[in-house]
Amino acid sequence: MSVKECTHHKDKKRKLVRRLFAGILIFLFVVLLTILLVWAILQPKKPRFILQDATIFNFNVSAPNIFSTSIQVTIYARNPNDKIGVYYDKMKTYANYHNQQITYYTQIPSVYQGHKDVNIWSPFVFSNNVPISPYNGPDLKEDQQNGGVWLDFKIDGRVKWRVGTITTGHYHLHVTCNAYVPFGNHPGDGGIVVGNNAVKYQLARSCDVSV
Repeated sequence: MSVKECTHHKDKKRKLVRRLFAGILIFLFVVLLTILLVWAILQPKKPRFILQDATIFNFNVSAPNIFSTSIQVTIYARNPNDKIGVYYDKMKTYANYHNQQITYYTQIPSVYQGHKDVNIWSPFVFSNNVPISPYNGPDLKEDQQNGGVWLDFKIDGRVKWRVGTITTGHYHLHVTCNAYVPFGNHPGDGGIVVGNNAVKYQLARSCDVSV
């Protein structure tokens, strides 16, 4: 084979590789453009969360900064989309006070939420002799003595969107339900005694949702 024929063969091979690479790029571009167009047309909306109520079984600050509690919360979650389903995964809930976590993580089961569907979860958030900030301990005790406390009930997890047979990758989900929880046990205080010294409060607080 002459030098001229060898050079021609290499040039032909380079052109083939370039065409193949260009074809792959064009295909990926078309796929991504299609996904973006579908996404723009469907206009996905974030799930809506509402903290419906909280039942306090135990709430106790012992020593200057040792805390124990057991609270059952009812959380309403709705998918507002009529063409997009939502997969919830690795969901965990807990309570914060003054930006400090004061309960353990509680898992919420993974679930698929269809178009316009609603799910209601009733997890317990609890802690047992958990040390908290020396600045928060006295404040928490004082709030309790004054008849109520502001808490942030949080949910962290991951979501996937489903459009027809197409499912996206995971997105981080952060939900914050800020609520004032009273401690009175009389109807006039908004509390209903439900047995074993547990008191249930209707809250109906909308939550901030970030995806």
